[in-house]
Amino acid sequence: MSKRPTLNLLPAPRSLKWRTGFFTFPKTKPLAALKIVHAQTAPAQAEGYALTISKSGIKISFREAGGARAATATLRQLLREYGNRLPCLEIRDWPDFARRGVMLDISRGRVPTLETLLDLAEKLSDFKINELQLYTEHTFAYRDYKSVWQSWGALTGEEIRQLDARCRELGIDLVPNQNSFGHLRYFLEDPKLKKLAEIAEPYEDASKEFVRRPTTLAPNHPGTLPFLRGLYDELLPNFSSDFFNIGGDETWDLGKGQSKKVCAQKGKGVVYLNFLKKVQREVSARDKKMMFWGDIILKYPELIRTLPKNVIALNWGYEINHPFAKEAAQFAHAKIPFYVCPGTSTWQTMIGKHDNALANLRSAAQAGKKFGALGYLNTDWGDGGHPQPLAVSWPLFLAGAALAWNATHFDESKLAPVLSRDVFEDATGKIANAALKLGFAHQKLGLKALNETPLGTVIAAPPPATRELFCRNGLKWFAKIPAKKIQATLKEIESQRNVLARAKPQSQAGKILAQELDLAARMAAESCHFMLWQQAVVGQKTVVAKKLATRGVRELQKLENDFNTYWPLRNKATPKQCAPFLQWRIRELMTDNK
Repeated sequence: MSKRPTLNLLPAPRSLKWRTGFFTFPKTKPLAALKIVHAQTAPAQAEGYALTISKSGIKISFREAGGARAATATLRQLLREYGNRLPCLEIRDWPDFARRGVMLDISRGRVPTLETLLDLAEKLSDFKINELQLYTEHTFAYRDYKSVWQSWGALTGEEIRQLDARCRELGIDLVPNQNSFGHLRYFLEDPKLKKLAEIAEPYEDASKEFVRRPTTLAPNHPGTLPFLRGLYDELLPNFSSDFFNIGGDETWDLGKGQSKKVCAQKGKGVVYLNFLKKVQREVSARDKKMMFWGDIILKYPELIRTLPKNVIALNWGYEINHPFAKEAAQFAHAKIPFYVCPGTSTWQTMIGKHDNALANLRSAAQAGKKFGALGYLNTDWGDGGHPQPLAVSWPLFLAGAALAWNATHFDESKLAPVLSRDVFEDATGKIANAALKLGFAHQKLGLKALNETPLGTVIAAPPPATRELFCRNGLKWFAKIPAKKIQATLKEIESQRNVLARAKPQSQAGKILAQELDLAARMAAESCHFMLWQQAVVGQKTVVAKKLATRGVRELQKLENDFNTYWPLRNKATPKQCAPFLQWRIRELMTDNK
């Protein structure tokens, strides 16, 4: 009996039966061998399809358009794997989650170009992703607020319309996303809008470790809803989606300023919910269905049942032990439609935290499937300036797509070959293997931390005097990690850089992915070097410290130049908001080296 071909497919098909023989496309009229039919013999589930490859041709059966798209996505992967000679087989397949999405943060320092976003959508569609969100705080080019977004870069209405049109062709719903309660720091710093802030001035967090800047709208200010109406009326006409994510998470300031009295009278949860209902009416008036992050309402479980029934709660959590099952059950029992929203764990890590991410992605899929989640939204955040590139996130985008379609049969061993073939376009497999192994390099430090790794936060730590939130722990890690472990981690990073250098991507897109992955690895390596310098300074090893400082300044300057050269290949504006930390570290090293 002949050996069955290797099948590198993600998401994994639900049912696969091998048949004997192969089908070879004819040289003339190859499409004549492909039949796509609407048929009751296809699986009855939404987006169900049957794909049969026999010696005489290929047949796709489907019940609805989504099934035909899913089948052709599978066929495209098979064609890239085998060329024009396909093994005979029969696949019957359908998804666990009706909506399978990726959310990309575009508000923390990195706003992708339209070309980058179009490429992302194209690739995601081949992995059966049917929803894309771009997390927006202040980076849409609102006419009246150019002073807010111009130094960050912003997506224009025309760019959104072009992306939306292409997403529709790909079967992807481009869902508008505009945070509308908290996370509005840069709007609220504008003199015209400062009056709308719940609290006007920065204040010390209860931990006394950092200062919170005003980020939350005052729900009882008469100008708040008119401000949001203006945003919605300009933003939403650019999207064809029936949905709108208004955010609403992490309203840290609520009850500390303008709404303090009403929160004391009614309760903070009720004030939050009442404002959410007002926003929902605005969304409904614009013929959209409102999505919102579920973290705040989960603090007041008795209020969940009083949510409007035509909203969708987005249940997010990013650690291995996040209680998705407990929280999903609360929304399910209240009959509130919900998504599970895990994450890529790339933020504040530079090169990833793949052990945490893979476990988090699996946990969300299991809980979402058990409690009937409408969707699965894989989130990719940019805390701390968003220095990590898409190349670092791609292994987790693919893992999330695989789990969103088939939560039970995800095989991690397929990540490298599928990434190599369909994303990095690298027949050597070296980019994918380096990307995956770099995401585990942090383990050699022997330290666990929430929402970060020292490889991300040491280099990106803000100057202590600013008392900023993100990456604030970075300058402390050197005292907790032995030099031997730092050196072992550095060795692993450099080893994977050597692997990466031997890759042979076959497209310009693959070359850029390899370039940006190497830049991220270099930044992570500089975190190791910086910790070794800090240890030498504290240990009063003056000669060693000066040598490390001289080397560090030279390498960081070269890294900054290379990063600035790479930037316009993928992103709008300048790296000003993304990587100011390179200059921070250079100044510190130069001060010591005088």
